[in-house]
Amino acid sequence: MREFLVEITTTVPEGTAQDEVDRRRTAEAVRARELAATGQLARLWRPVGELRSIGVWRAADEEELHEKVLGTLPLRPWMRLTVTPLESHPNDPGRVDGAR
Repeated sequence: MREFLVEITTTVPEGTAQDEVDRRRTAEAVRARELAATGQLARLWRPVGELRSIGVWRAADEEELHEKVLGTLPLRPWMRLTVTPLESHPNDPGRVDGAR
């Protein structure tokens, strides 16, 4: 699997009922746990004081990432995404020997 750095900014459309927001956020938490269990969501952070997320996500390729991973998130229709494909750096202290 390839790794991708994904920056996510979620904006709830004006006029959306709070119960719809709550329902989607609850479903989002469930789906995130499922994706973490399969290894497709490796890490997720929220910058201090910001309403965006930064994460390391995994998929076979960018098409799969968009369609079968990020596209399954209940909040996806409200998200703006920036996706950056990643590759291992030769000086990465977490690099496994022989990884490229």
